[in-house]
Amino acid sequence: MPLTAEQAMLQVQDRLKSLKSLVCEIETERKRIEPNITNMVRLSKIASDDKSPALNHKLKTIYKIGLQDAIQEEALIRQALAKIQDIRNIRNERRIQARNAGNKETIRRGALMKMLLISAQTLPLFVSKPGEKVPPLCGSIPADNSYIAKPGDMVAALVKSEEGEENWILAEVVLYVSSTSKYEVDDIDEEQKDRHVLSRRRIVPLPLMRANPETDGQALFPKGTTVMALYPQTTCFYKAIINQLPQTANEEYEVLFEDPSYPDGYSPPLFVAQRYVIAIKQNKKTTS
Repeated sequence: MPLTAEQAMLQVQDRLKSLKSLVCEIETERKRIEPNITNMVRLSKIASDDKSPALNHKLKTIYKIGLQDAIQEEALIRQALAKIQDIRNIRNERRIQARNAGNKETIRRGALMKMLLISAQTLPLFVSKPGEKVPPLCGSIPADNSYIAKPGDMVAALVKSEEGEENWILAEVVLYVSSTSKYEVDDIDEEQKDRHVLSRRRIVPLPLMRANPETDGQALFPKGTTVMALYPQTTCFYKAIINQLPQTANEEYEVLFEDPSYPDGYSPPLFVAQRYVIAIKQNKKTTS
């Protein structure tokens, strides 16, 4: 059942209250474990010269305590991130309800570009636990073949212009009709205001999570891979080659876009967020 504006506001307030409590708890936990970390560093330096069994035993004990502290802090941080995602989901649900009711918000192009950047930067970060497999739609990992994008999800959509030219654009899912296996999507560009009905072959779901380069580098496109990437300050995807991978969770890919206007056929290096870099869609046959 759709949420009313009042219900949504109350749910967001409840999540914010829980989030504030978790942030305070995280800060308290960090202050509690800081002396142990300082002691661990101090003893590690001493142990490089002093190899006595007693010191090694003491250091192992401190390491074990530190490991348990880290696990506990990680659990709190993951809970806080889950609350943030809950808030995003509630707000997105209200936005979709408003759109379906005909109250779609008009966004200026400059504001749209900023919104897309913030959306990419704040996309949930997946940090795997030891032995955990990276899930679909995280970084470069594609969606399962049976996956159906949900209303409000961002996708790359292959559409035809009035001149018959095909382009990959950034779009938002309105709905999926299972009886026809087709999506209805809106062009994210407010200046176009176009709605398209497209087969699943013409849709590529965008990542729902960022991959952490420091723990899940296998979920990033290797250097030299040909991909589709959103050209900066536009809402269109073009072919590009991965030139450099992000080294941290906050960094972007460095890509070279195919561009015949340059002598070597590629643009100078440009930066594109993980969310807007996807595998090339191989269409044997596309239909609207």
